[in-house]
Amino acid sequence: MAFEEFKEDLMGAEADMRSYVEHSDEFLRLKIFKVVMHHLTGIAQFVLIGIGFVFALLFLSFAACLALSDQLDSYFSGFIIVGVFYMLIGFLIYMFRKKLNGPIIKKFSKHYFE
Repeated sequence: MAFEEFKEDLMGAEADMRSYVEHSDEFLRLKIFKVVMHHLTGIAQFVLIGIGFVFALLFLSFAACLALSDQLDSYFSGFIIVGVFYMLIGFLIYMFRKKLNGPIIKKFSKHYFE
């Protein structure tokens, strides 16, 4: 009699354990899906907004080049000045790239480990 009860308890515990493992697996998959989708949608938004800013910057750059060209009476000089300006910005970003990594890593780690 006691052996039968013990056997039933073990079978019930096994069923409970299987149910727990299955639900834990489903929860983990759902959590991973949530984190991946959050990152993918963030990247997609970043890319789309970035493309918009790149086009705006491109047109503003051409406008600045043409305005400088009119002032200096030379198309070459206007485009060179704007090009050197962008090279200077690129150089500054390159020099301070390590200081930019910290805030970026903190922002993404906050979203990843939530």
